[in-house]
Amino acid sequence: MPVYIELNKSRDGGAHPVKIYTADVDFRALTQLKNLSQLPIIHSHIAAMPDVHAGIGATVGSVIPTRNAIIPAAVGVDIGCGMNAVRLSLKSSQLPDNLKPLRLAIERAVPVGNASHKLVSSRHAASKELSHGIDVLLEKHSKLSKMLRRPRETWLRQLGTLGGGNHFIELCIDQSKDVWIMLHSGSRGIGNAIGRFFIERARKDMSRHQANLPDKDLSYFQEGSEHFHDYVEAVNWAQEYARINRQEMLNLVLRAIQPFLPDFRLTCEAINCHHNYVQKEHHFGADVYVTRKGAISAREGQLGIIPGSMGAKSYIVRGKGNPESFCSCSHGAGRKMSRSAALQKFSRQDLEAQTHGVECRKDKGVLDEIPGAYKDIDKVMEHQSDLVEVVHELKQVLCVKG
Repeated sequence: MPVYIELNKSRDGGAHPVKIYTADVDFRALTQLKNLSQLPIIHSHIAAMPDVHAGIGATVGSVIPTRNAIIPAAVGVDIGCGMNAVRLSLKSSQLPDNLKPLRLAIERAVPVGNASHKLVSSRHAASKELSHGIDVLLEKHSKLSKMLRRPRETWLRQLGTLGGGNHFIELCIDQSKDVWIMLHSGSRGIGNAIGRFFIERARKDMSRHQANLPDKDLSYFQEGSEHFHDYVEAVNWAQEYARINRQEMLNLVLRAIQPFLPDFRLTCEAINCHHNYVQKEHHFGADVYVTRKGAISAREGQLGIIPGSMGAKSYIVRGKGNPESFCSCSHGAGRKMSRSAALQKFSRQDLEAQTHGVECRKDKGVLDEIPGAYKDIDKVMEHQSDLVEVVHELKQVLCVKG
């Protein structure tokens, strides 16, 4: 059954309502949502998904509609981060008993963590539009050029790379015993640099004309201001880069696993969804900028991906187009404890126990991603049953982490 709470129902003190699709929300996240609700640019209300938790800049799991303005820190630094999933013409019985060679093959093909491709391959030649776009951005913003070593080369070398943290590549089995590939990544170092650059620009702009902002991380660009158009141009580039990055990774994974499996094909078009992004949409009688910070679009009939932790289930869902959530749903299970808290509480033995049956790294380098650090994905799904319907239930059998 859905669980639903609301803050600021009467707009006391001018704060906009906040509609939260769970009762499992920590104090820091509530404080962030209350600060966000005080901004004059908010349209109608803020929606918080059932995976909601405190984030940097803005609450993870929040959907933020704004009138004629965008908050760069709400979009975040991993601009365009999201998911891909595709079903293969393979049954689970066709997988080898030992999946470790597949995992190692994927890790050789796709650089993880801070690693990138050693050579700039000709396979990137099709990305002429991306190449032109980054040249325009770097020429416009000389400081951005200095935030990365060899930025023109870096974005190419990082295309088709995973990154670290909660990014992953998985082999999963659905309820019909079909095999899926699912992956999660974003705009890598170049998107991070773009995000940090414009977050700082917004702070400087707001400090000149808005002294009583509830949180400097909520600094925003108003439409028509000096840097608004530049930010929209940059964020659109980073969102497209993130999409192509996932597409390139998917191609690399398919080639890496092919020698270990019977001949296979893709049985459906890859599902692709951003969960850190902003775009213009129409809601409650107005065209507004909708920022989804750790949330995905769930328009009626739209397919999406909601992953659990590396030891739990994940879901392919179909959106119900619920207007109160701005046609959105959660982007995953959501953390229930910080990375540092997870490292203090859990041991490598805990990680081994909680990822039993999953071929993955089980060392201290990924201990902060232990399933126990995340919310229960089944409860998260229960709380958003009026936002999405489940199409496929997936269980991972292999997981690559950065």
